[in-house]
Amino acid sequence: MQSYVPVISSTGKPLMPTTNRKANRLIEKGRATRRFDRGLFYIRLIDRADGYTQPIVIGIDPGSKKEAFTAKAAAHTYLNVQADAVTWVSDAEETSTTMRRGRRGRKTPYRAMRTNRRQGQFKLPPSTRARWGWKLRLCGWLARYYPISLFVVEDIAAITKSGKRRWNASFSPLEVGKAWFYAELGKLAAVETRKGYETKALRDQLGLKKSKQKLSDSFAAHCVDSWVLANASVGGHVAPDNINIVYLVPLRFHRRQLHMLQPAKGGIRKPYGGTRSLGFKRGSWVKHPKHGVRYVGGTTAGSISLHRMQDGVRIAKVKPETVTFLCTAAWRTKKGERHSAVA
Repeated sequence: MQSYVPVISSTGKPLMPTTNRKANRLIEKGRATRRFDRGLFYIRLIDRADGYTQPIVIGIDPGSKKEAFTAKAAAHTYLNVQADAVTWVSDAEETSTTMRRGRRGRKTPYRAMRTNRRQGQFKLPPSTRARWGWKLRLCGWLARYYPISLFVVEDIAAITKSGKRRWNASFSPLEVGKAWFYAELGKLAAVETRKGYETKALRDQLGLKKSKQKLSDSFAAHCVDSWVLANASVGGHVAPDNINIVYLVPLRFHRRQLHMLQPAKGGIRKPYGGTRSLGFKRGSWVKHPKHGVRYVGGTTAGSISLHRMQDGVRIAKVKPETVTFLCTAAWRTKKGERHSAVA
């Protein structure tokens, strides 16, 4: 099964992807340079500023636990992405509220409550903003390397309890979140939506089956729907021509929790949280001569923690001068059943 490499012009414009063999040939001739961006391998041309592009459609299958993205043109399927959803913000906000109220009930210095400076402005709940913002960041990431002409999204709907009141739909976090997502996504390219029953009809028409194992890493779990959505708009195939998948897992950062929630002996709270580890932004990808490519976690006694990409487990504590910085990242990659175009 042929894999494809994204191509960027010398001016930063995304061009049509090419095969691995042709990309290696361009690199050997000195006409392109090898580049990596948070798991995606691509090449940047040195002597070409523009080029002909074909329509590439991104199919998006949103979900509560997993979601899928497919980049497809009429001739080829270039990339399938399965990403874990951001699910922890609601619980984190509840914990933050509990701790803040506890501080205000004790003789503890705290910041006085501010007036609502965003009154009358459009504001998303934190958990809704995090969920849909994660999808938008991935779409923006793909738009940097593929000449996208259209986003096709499976339109999910919230079931409101009071069907007689039309205004009740606007109070659903899901409805508000997806409306914001569609508006922001439209700034990147045109947006088209399809209902869930339409996706199923397209899937049945091609004789494709969707797995009931929603948490699995198989193509049939989620990417089959994103592929069907893209194929329905751009055409070209009656069966998936590329079932390789890039798996992305968002990293959780404790940005404002600067110490442990519960004090240790002597009433001292140990440092915890933050986004910096001895000069590195947490989540950054680094290369260690012994442990290879890992990402940066916390810090202890002058050392930084290195974590494994596959499952996020900490494998070592090393001095910061022993690693080579690669890039900042808010996610890690992992290997599933199939893997394609991953660094």
